[in-house]
This record gives sequence, C-alpha cells and structure tokens, in this order.
Amino acid sequence: QVQLVESGGGSVQAGGSLRLSCVASGVTTRLAWFRQAPGKEREGVARILTNSGNIRYADSVKDRFTISQDNAKNTVYLQMNSLKPEDTAMYYCAAASTGLTGVSTLSPLAYNYWGQGTQVTVSS
Repeated sequence: QVQLVESGGGSVQAGGSLRLSCVASGVTTRLAWFRQAPGKEREGVARILTNSGNIRYADSVKDRFTISQDNAKNTVYLQMNSLKPEDTAMYYCAAASTGLTGVSTLSPLAYNYWGQGTQVTVSS
C-alpha cells in the first residue's frame, strides 16, 4: 500500500510560480503529477522513475514545470513557473508500485495510487 499526501496548491497570477509537494509512503517505481480541469480528462503533467530518476513531461508544461524527488524525504515536487490561466486545475500526485507496462507513463492507467488533490488557480 502506498499513501500520498499533497500540499502546496493555491492561487497565483499569471506568470507566477508555485511548488507542489507530495509525500509518499511505501515502495514506488514511479511517481507522477496529473491535473484535471472541470469538464476535462485527467492529464499527465510529469513523471519520474524513482530508481533511475528518468523524467518525462507533457508538451504543454515542458520548459515551465520541473519534477524532482528527494529520496531521503520520500517526497516528489512539482515546481511550476510561468503559470498560465490554462494551468488552472486540481493537481494530483500518483504512484505506481509495479514495473513499466505497455501503457504510457503519462496515462492515469499506469498508476494505482492517488493523492487527494490540491487546487491550483491561475488568474489573468
């Protein structure tokens, strides 16, 4: 079993920054951040493989968002810079405890544990 606890959401003006944190308990193989805006599907934002540190980003956030992990603290972070109103969404931390599958690691299907979500609101 893996438990995930997110923090760090909030409201910011366009161009601002926020950092999300997610503390994970248990053994994981990959950690990711997803987001879901009202009326839209859940979208993978970034993921990190916990052993290798390999990282992948969605095109929509590349060069603006940075995912990182602190293994000593069992924590994964999402640093979000140059925020845009279209980044407004509920952000979720996700974890997997199994190996890689044929599913994209930015797909919700690749994760079996989810946090409760933290709201990010970007105003213009």
